[in-house]
Amino acid sequence: MPITITPCPISGLYEIQPKVFGDKRGYFFESWSRRDFTVAGLDLSFVQDNQSRSMRGVLRGLHFQKTHPQGKLVRVIEGEVFDVAVDIRPDSQSRGKWYGVILNGEKQNQFYIAPGFAHGFLVLSDTAVFAYKCTDFYYPEDEGGIIWNDPSIGITWPDLGMEYLLSEKDKKLPLFEPETLSTGKYQ
Repeated sequence: MPITITPCPISGLYEIQPKVFGDKRGYFFESWSRRDFTVAGLDLSFVQDNQSRSMRGVLRGLHFQKTHPQGKLVRVIEGEVFDVAVDIRPDSQSRGKWYGVILNGEKQNQFYIAPGFAHGFLVLSDTAVFAYKCTDFYYPEDEGGIIWNDPSIGITWPDLGMEYLLSEKDKKLPLFEPETLSTGKYQ
């Protein structure tokens, strides 16, 4: 199999390393193969691809969809980010816990985040091109979020020696309060 899929300590999260074939001309790898993922136990159906470019210190997140939860297969095409998933599934034993992985465009590693997680990332390199596949469509009216520095979650973000750059919307996200987090599936 041209990929290695490794379960993370929190159920529903997987680190993925495709086999990269390289020589003096460059490289080639399969970033997605339904057959290989299905053989590894991840039978996924993606409906939307997204891509963003951000500069060093940009922190995006923590975002989730309330009633249309998305599974995401995330990767960095160029640059490096610290990618984070926070378990917000109502009945999960790891609810409120986080897991992070460094995604790197040279390593070409990926991170699969099942539906039921809030997601965010911090750009570590000068710039980063970030791409991800989603298992459900994005509905702006369905978006929810958790503030990036919520003390009850305690994410250990890398220190870049600078203030992180957040959108005005992300600066105003609420704390993680399981009783009042949102309406819908993640209440």
